[in-house]
Amino acid sequence: MTESDENPTAVPVWEQRFRAPRVSLPEWAEEAPERSLFVSNATGTYELYAWDRATGIQRQVTDRPNGTTDGALPPDGRWVWWFADTDGDEFGVWMRQPFEGGDDEPAVPGLEPSYPAGLAIGRDGTVVVGRSTDEDGSTVHVVSPGRAEPVEIYRHRESAGVGDLSYDGTLIAIEHTEHGDSMHASLRVVRAEDGSTVAELDDSKGGAEELGLSVWGFAPLAGDTRLLVGHQRRGRWEPLLWDVVTGEETDLALELPGDVSAEWYPDGSGLLIGHDHEARSDLWRYEIGTGALVKVDTPVGSVSGATARPDGSVEYMWSSSARPAVLRSTDGGVVLDPPGPKAPESVPVEDVWVEGPGGRVHALVQRPASGEGPYPTVFEVHGGPAWHDSDSFAAGPAAWVDHGFAVVRVNYRGSTGYGREWTDALKHRVGLIELEDIAAVRAWAVGSGLADPERLVLSGGSWGGYLTLLGLGTQPDDWSLGLAAVPVADYVTAYHDEMEALKALDRTLLGGSPEEVPERFEASSPLTYVDAVKAPVHISAGVNDPRCPIRQVDNYVDRLAARGAVHEVYRYDAGHGSLVVEERIKQVRLDLDFVRRHLGLPIEAPAEGSAGTPAEGR
Repeated sequence: MTESDENPTAVPVWEQRFRAPRVSLPEWAEEAPERSLFVSNATGTYELYAWDRATGIQRQVTDRPNGTTDGALPPDGRWVWWFADTDGDEFGVWMRQPFEGGDDEPAVPGLEPSYPAGLAIGRDGTVVVGRSTDEDGSTVHVVSPGRAEPVEIYRHRESAGVGDLSYDGTLIAIEHTEHGDSMHASLRVVRAEDGSTVAELDDSKGGAEELGLSVWGFAPLAGDTRLLVGHQRRGRWEPLLWDVVTGEETDLALELPGDVSAEWYPDGSGLLIGHDHEARSDLWRYEIGTGALVKVDTPVGSVSGATARPDGSVEYMWSSSARPAVLRSTDGGVVLDPPGPKAPESVPVEDVWVEGPGGRVHALVQRPASGEGPYPTVFEVHGGPAWHDSDSFAAGPAAWVDHGFAVVRVNYRGSTGYGREWTDALKHRVGLIELEDIAAVRAWAVGSGLADPERLVLSGGSWGGYLTLLGLGTQPDDWSLGLAAVPVADYVTAYHDEMEALKALDRTLLGGSPEEVPERFEASSPLTYVDAVKAPVHISAGVNDPRCPIRQVDNYVDRLAARGAVHEVYRYDAGHGSLVVEERIKQVRLDLDFVRRHLGLPIEAPAEGSAGTPAEGR
């Protein structure tokens, strides 16, 4: 038992947020809905847990040093599947264990380790495994009942993955980027028995315009050959029903602003719609028979995941910037409440819109609960790049707020949730476009009196870490210091060392490989501008990271060291981030200490109970 378990107030509020037990949205077995699988950090490391709702028994399934989050249940719920990589490198094999407990065993004997590229398990025992390796590209294998060895039914050099398996286990939907644009997939439906093509859906228009499609799931009914598909034909994500046998397409124009996602209700009568617009999200039910769209009641904030249960209720994970995540049901009450201390609340987020060179930029701002500006300010840059910051609870930004900082998060061009044109805008001038939007918001933050221009921190992880290093080099007079976690630092070396799927993404973003478009890689690489960096920079990196590999980080650090630039580096034994709570806390402590020393601020743990008080109604 830790000190925080015995006495939660013995540690700072910001650490309590990280340590507070939390759970993910449970997945449930389609033919045995009382059997569920979720992720929790209850032991201090994120691991998979089996939950028998009929008895209330919860059981930890995995116990690995670097944690486990990628798991699945087959329709009958007899097994728990999980992906077992090595030291967080994302390269491994699928394992399984009986739902009630027992010995681990390889789930698909005969398949060598790979990067995962989708998994589907049928009611009849058919298993479809998507794989990716540098040598083979993308492959799809099928294991059929009565067949001992997995059979390869698909192979291509470009990225592809398993979308779904039909109700009867005979049809497989594959998302692929054979046209060369990894941001915009096309769809192919093949027969499970031999991989022969049944139907194709391609919105790439011969390369003239890349729109992109996504598999959202086959109909959950016997004999129904409709596939729920996401499309962007009107410039945002919307649902489409595609009968893969007849070819009939039914476009569902929902008239909701922003992007949507969808999944089937278990009886096939409707669709559960997840709606994301301007950093907030809500839920709707679409009635297939009548076309009616009915709002599902959820609080204002963000729904990070939702699922419709067989009884018609909806379970969803909700939070806001002020209030921690909670797993709720439309039946009322909390579905799964982890034991232990709850995460302290933080302060609400404010919306800011700033005119940028490519249109209005949306930023989210959190201010300290006390004091007046201008504040020392952290620009916390999200990763992805195809992702976005939202009005949801995040322990990292809340920690900075506790220590007297304002936090600004920018949904730059490339972010999702603002339409396809906004997401696709960063091609070719990669990194530089995002930084133009961040610079526009920076100018607003300083001009409005929010931010102290002498105490501005540029910070981010993954793509956000990349933008941090690129920003310190291309905007050296704008930032007081930088904090870059698992960044792309040397774009050319990163390309050659990273996993194959990311090579494909980089070719899409930059228009080719480093050998084909060297000038674009040079213009977008932080290493190009490293000699212009003035601000002290703290870099943290996982030594087993397949996404932002360590060699390219070392190349950048060597260049900083060669000219005596102020920098510190923290390397840890994991991959692209850590699933161990204490490791994450350690990294935040290092960042806080780095800022304290280089900005001359007395950054110490705030008094217990000093977290901000959220506004009423949020």
